[in-house]
Amino acid sequence: MSPESTSFDAKRSFETADGTVNYYDLSVLEDAGLVDIAKTPYSIRVLLENALRKADGGPATDDHVKLVASWRPDNKPVSEFPYMPGRVVLQDFTGVPVVVDIAAMRDAVKNAGGDSSIINPIVRSDMVIDHSVQVDYFSNAGALAMNIEREFERNTERYQLLKWAQGAFDNLKIIPPGAGIVHQVNLEFLAEAILSEETADGGRVAFPDTCVGTDSHTTMVNGLGVLGWGVGGIEAEAVMLGQPYYMVVPEVVGVRLTGELPEGATATDLVLGIVQMLREEGVVEKFVEFYGPALDGLPLADRATIANMAPEYGATCGFFPIDDQTLKYMRDTGRDDSTVELAEKYAKANSFFYDPVNEPEYSVSLSFDLSSTVPALAGPKRPQDRLALAEVGDNFTSSFANASDHKHEVEVDGEKGAVGDGSVVIAAITSCTNTSNPSVMVGAGLLARNARKRGLNRKPWVKTSLAPGSTVVTRYLEAAGLNEDLDALGFNTVGYGCTTCIGNSGPLPQSVADAVNDNELTAAAVVSGNRNFEGRVHPQVKANYLASPVLVVAYSLVGKVDTDLVHQPLGQDDQGEDVYLKDIWPSQKDIADTIANSLTADMFNEQYGTVFAGSQEWQDLPAPSGMNFDWDRESTYIQEPPYFENFGDEPTVRPEVMGARVLVGFGDSVTTDHISPAGAIPPSAPGGQFLVGNDVPRREFNSYGSRRGNHDVMVRGTFGNIRLRNKLTPDMEGDWTVHQPDGEQMRIFEASEKYQAEGVPLIVLAGKEYGTGSSRDWAAKGPMLLGVRVVIAESLERIHRSNLIGMGVLPLVYTNGDTAESLGLDGSESYDIPGIGNSVEPGSTITVTATSSDGSVTKFDALVRIDTAIENEYYRNGGLLPYVLRQMMAEA
Repeated sequence: MSPESTSFDAKRSFETADGTVNYYDLSVLEDAGLVDIAKTPYSIRVLLENALRKADGGPATDDHVKLVASWRPDNKPVSEFPYMPGRVVLQDFTGVPVVVDIAAMRDAVKNAGGDSSIINPIVRSDMVIDHSVQVDYFSNAGALAMNIEREFERNTERYQLLKWAQGAFDNLKIIPPGAGIVHQVNLEFLAEAILSEETADGGRVAFPDTCVGTDSHTTMVNGLGVLGWGVGGIEAEAVMLGQPYYMVVPEVVGVRLTGELPEGATATDLVLGIVQMLREEGVVEKFVEFYGPALDGLPLADRATIANMAPEYGATCGFFPIDDQTLKYMRDTGRDDSTVELAEKYAKANSFFYDPVNEPEYSVSLSFDLSSTVPALAGPKRPQDRLALAEVGDNFTSSFANASDHKHEVEVDGEKGAVGDGSVVIAAITSCTNTSNPSVMVGAGLLARNARKRGLNRKPWVKTSLAPGSTVVTRYLEAAGLNEDLDALGFNTVGYGCTTCIGNSGPLPQSVADAVNDNELTAAAVVSGNRNFEGRVHPQVKANYLASPVLVVAYSLVGKVDTDLVHQPLGQDDQGEDVYLKDIWPSQKDIADTIANSLTADMFNEQYGTVFAGSQEWQDLPAPSGMNFDWDRESTYIQEPPYFENFGDEPTVRPEVMGARVLVGFGDSVTTDHISPAGAIPPSAPGGQFLVGNDVPRREFNSYGSRRGNHDVMVRGTFGNIRLRNKLTPDMEGDWTVHQPDGEQMRIFEASEKYQAEGVPLIVLAGKEYGTGSSRDWAAKGPMLLGVRVVIAESLERIHRSNLIGMGVLPLVYTNGDTAESLGLDGSESYDIPGIGNSVEPGSTITVTATSSDGSVTKFDALVRIDTAIENEYYRNGGLLPYVLRQMMAEA
């Protein structure tokens, strides 16, 4: 069949208060004998509807529909199909380079004598500026205003670019700073559960809300029955410009939820248990779908917490189908009646409304009993390393063998204290994962209230902060009076954004920072975030624990993690009596009653009613205009990237990878934070030296994340995590390597420059789970600009693998159980990998030859992790963006 036609007569209609709505009925596929809808996972139904609808006019075909319909628990189709999400969501750390890339594509078209306007988002795209606010000021009433002022001082150039984009591009809406975190805003405001659009004949067609986002935690919206997941900025740009997202139909892991949360357990504790279970199962590149009797009483906010952390359990998504809880949440968050009506009628008409009687069949079936949940944390370095609350102290001691009991005196704001190994120096209520959930936020406020009543206070050395994921949180905390209790313990609101969760934790108080540095202390952070990878939260903090907001408050009171909060007191009250955590822990009834009395749908309508207008600072910000962006060559934030230099109609022929050297060699679980950190820029590092050389004062360095629009900074920061361990320099942390064959030790960026001057291609050796973590495209862009042509790993995380291909870097995986260690590779060898210049056979096996300095040769096979024909086209074109640009120019 041609893309312009379909043999499936699938279009049906139903009536709403707003008129007739058309839809593509999945039952026609059942009538054709292609699928048993009741046995098909709900997430696969979304993919099936997408293929069916897009086969009526393209880009899908009937064969693609049949391909998706062939999914069975024991059959995973291997061919790809074109998937077209309904929306793209972006945040500013990843969104700025997206805008920079698209602006550069416009220039490339202009330079080729074409019409720049052909480069324009076709798919609805929303960007929320949420990653730029930092915790410079805290624990005082003016912290919010002062942090906002510093945010605009630091980010004026970036924000001017985004204001230009707001006017220059169609279908791109910008939500200015101060609204909240992208995933919480998506959940509370942007998502609709069921989308609709006008058709060419004047009708209206409805379809499931789907999205991809430039942040791995886009999965949070799965809690609302919206199929969404994180992709690299490169892939998101392609979708924005109308390029289908080519994918294979995934395996689906079903998790049957039973029981209910016991007294004293929170949604955070629940998700940490699920993360641990699913990481042990292994769900990378798979969908996870939740179902079962517990759904009936599982609030949507709890579902969103579980869905949010899909990247932490490794899945593409963690999906919950639409049901009565979905509709209740939509009403409770102020969605209008027509939006809720459309969601309910469509879902019930087209087999998307959850049916508890007919449970689908899954590739793998697991179960989780909510009643087994206990208070827990995860740490000190990975989100899947769950610990029961009583185990945390012993975990710290065993994880950091050199920890001692010695304390060092500090004074903060006139209060004296003593810090040592295990001292909590950061306690942050942060991240959309938990600030989207009123139960844990109100729980934190009530625990703060109860602590105040018993005369407890935070320890003076603890940097406390509260960064809500939306302004609605502030409204209901104020309505309950809990803001006063949180403020009294130092949890003043510092900003509406990711802050500590993304590493924007700001400096520690000077005396604390000096004590940590001077005594090489293993300091700790307790945060209500979703990631605790090394070097992410704060460069001076080595032990990082994830916890519920309630426990974040508790740890601020005791001021250390080398303790047992279950059996040891938090402190003493005014009468000298010991106060235990159980004495001040709020009951589920207290939490529920407080929410019922303080949270209303009107709050959502009020807070989101003018969200696109932004603050006065945003409105007063001058911005350029015009079809093409006016690049400032003096800017250290925004520069035209080099991806389209010497761009031609046909891909440039790349040389074979012969005589390659290893730039870096890694063990397991190297994250995108290790590859391309988002936090502070050390003055001594190549990125810092570049800024110094451009007369940028240290106070204005900002973060790597904020400078992702300048490739000159970012390439120098690649592999720049201060906790990075390169096997070529085993005795050092940070961005160091050894240049071969001379054996000279130098910075990774300096070695890259030397290799490129010598015409030597580079490779990366890695262990398991290479590229886990955030969906940052710079973890692929940076290595490509350093000259890396190939990554050889034991396994790769889904998004990073795609990003590498998107930048023309070839991902390979060892076969036959081989590893660098088993093969005796130490990174000093020279590598020949013939046959991978411009094109490869998807899923093929190639032979790698490693020659050591003494002339001995090791040959091994590696699997090409270019999985589909379209991925090979991206690779052949030198990356996804050059491919899309050539496609658009050819069509124009």
